[in-house]
Amino acid sequence: MRKLRRYPELRKFVIEQLEAHWSPEQICGRLVSHGLSAIRLCAETIYRFIYSKEEYALKLYEHLAEMRTKRCPRGTRRSRSSRIPEAFRIHQRPGFIGNRLQFGNWEGDLIIFDRDLGEANVMTLVERKSRYCVIIKNNSRHSKPIMNKIIQAFAALPYHARRSFTSDRDSECMAYRALEDGMGAKSWFCDPNSPWQKGAIENINKRIRRYLPSNTDLTQVSQAQLTALAHNLNATPRKCLGFKTPAEAFATLLQEAA
Repeated sequence: MRKLRRYPELRKFVIEQLEAHWSPEQICGRLVSHGLSAIRLCAETIYRFIYSKEEYALKLYEHLAEMRTKRCPRGTRRSRSSRIPEAFRIHQRPGFIGNRLQFGNWEGDLIIFDRDLGEANVMTLVERKSRYCVIIKNNSRHSKPIMNKIIQAFAALPYHARRSFTSDRDSECMAYRALEDGMGAKSWFCDPNSPWQKGAIENINKRIRRYLPSNTDLTQVSQAQLTALAHNLNATPRKCLGFKTPAEAFATLLQEAA
């Protein structure tokens, strides 16, 4: 924690990213992958900072996925890495997916909002090659209902348009086998502290946050409104697509892969 108190700019960066609902692991990973600081941090340091007596009044814990007011004893926290079989880890994912050579492979992430507004959240998904996005509203953070909503949202698509999903190792994704049972889609999981391994979804989440800041009351936002937001994002030209829109790219790839 001394590092964060000794370097005000680093402290400011960590607080800003926590308020943007980045996890401590994602913050540390970003600092390393983008060379943003010569000072090395680990996730444990940030957790200790959040729950320290000096910083507790900032209520930064409200921006964490678990939103716990107190930390669980370290011995009682089960590593999520141990719950992911080796066959599902990102290093086993074929290279042509990582290189965006194949259509139908998606990234997913959960956007959460201020604790006082309840458990409602948004699952965002983006097809890696076309950057086409889907936004799904959830009333809770339980994994099974979230997976079922993904299955429903993708039911009308042919298999070649929904081959796989890459996500973090969050508890909301632990019912991942439901995707394979429900629609034959493979699941892949990023390494800890490695948000850059699903950079497409990070990019789209930043765009979505312009319209859905952390203080959004999702009880006042309908699925139809989220679908309209996704439509607008998918109708916006992207430089990485040669200034085609994600919707245009998705339609072309869908036809070509048929």
